[in-house]
Amino acid sequence: MSDTSEGIGGLKYDKSKKAWPNEFNVFLALIIIILIFEALGQLLPYMKGQSMLFDFNTNRDGTILNMARIKIMILQVAIIGIISLGVTQVIISGGIDLSSGPLVGASAMIVMSFAQTELVNGQLNPKAVFDWAFDMPVLVPILIGLAFGAFIGAINGTLIAFTGIPPFIATLGMFLICRGIAQWWTRGQPVSFPTESFAFIGSGMMPVVWFLLLAFVFHFVLKYTVYGKHTYAIGSNEEAARMSGINVRRHKILVYMIASMLAAFAAIVLSSKNLTAQTGMGLFYELFAIAMAVIGGVSLQGGRGSIIGTVLGACVFGVIQSGFIYIRLDAFYQLMAMGSIIISAVVLDQWRQKRATSRS
Repeated sequence: MSDTSEGIGGLKYDKSKKAWPNEFNVFLALIIIILIFEALGQLLPYMKGQSMLFDFNTNRDGTILNMARIKIMILQVAIIGIISLGVTQVIISGGIDLSSGPLVGASAMIVMSFAQTELVNGQLNPKAVFDWAFDMPVLVPILIGLAFGAFIGAINGTLIAFTGIPPFIATLGMFLICRGIAQWWTRGQPVSFPTESFAFIGSGMMPVVWFLLLAFVFHFVLKYTVYGKHTYAIGSNEEAARMSGINVRRHKILVYMIASMLAAFAAIVLSSKNLTAQTGMGLFYELFAIAMAVIGGVSLQGGRGSIIGTVLGACVFGVIQSGFIYIRLDAFYQLMAMGSIIISAVVLDQWRQKRATSRS
């Protein structure tokens, strides 16, 4: 028999229906996955008792943690994590964005062409795109990149809000358009040699700093502002949101613009980190960003999820990715495993939805 107590107006509180916060479940999954890889390091003969996150022998940094591996782990998810913050908002609003990966490639090409230095080893930049755009203030390429992202997002949002095209189709079309823009911009040639001020944006651990800073900002925005309340309301019940006075069309455009601007900023950080821009940048980034959000508890049905969950989902994704490399899993097996994880995350989301409905 369930344990209940009387509430206001005779309502009863059933303790059996109390559930842990979803973020706690994701954190628990993160710990379990780490323990699994640590166990594999001890059990697999060819691993010879290695540890993924610990270094008990050298103690190089005054800690038993393997800081070099941990830094690589968080660096490799930070840039995709920035994209996942925008994707989270899109999915909560009841949509989907498949254009963010190619948008990274297109934005990187455009941004880097306005961030080049004139002289390389005393010679004119051999990768110059515009001979009048050398050594420009760092704010110029940043604003150009964000403006391009906002433009792409506005097109996505307008198509979805005013034509009724399913988000999957609209953003899939933009996926191809952005990939084409990336290849057309310099006819497939890479763009390199940025200014020092631009290179600083993605240097060292700066990608992680940007990711955490943006995560904090959008956690606050989604939880405490009208924008956040409207995003959840539209994702939960679009018609009810419209009847309550929310301008659903305008809000959808705004959500897609923010998501695309975050993808463009991720491109800025990525090209700065690599000191070059190439047309193939952003490959699979849109799928990985969606996976991070779904693993973190964002419902593909809309109306549910959080930035904290997405950050934890990014950590889970990073541990899995690094764990596969740690146990020396071949690249093709890694892709198969990642695909299986994405499918499993979606299946888990469907199960959570049905369970939540049955408990209500």
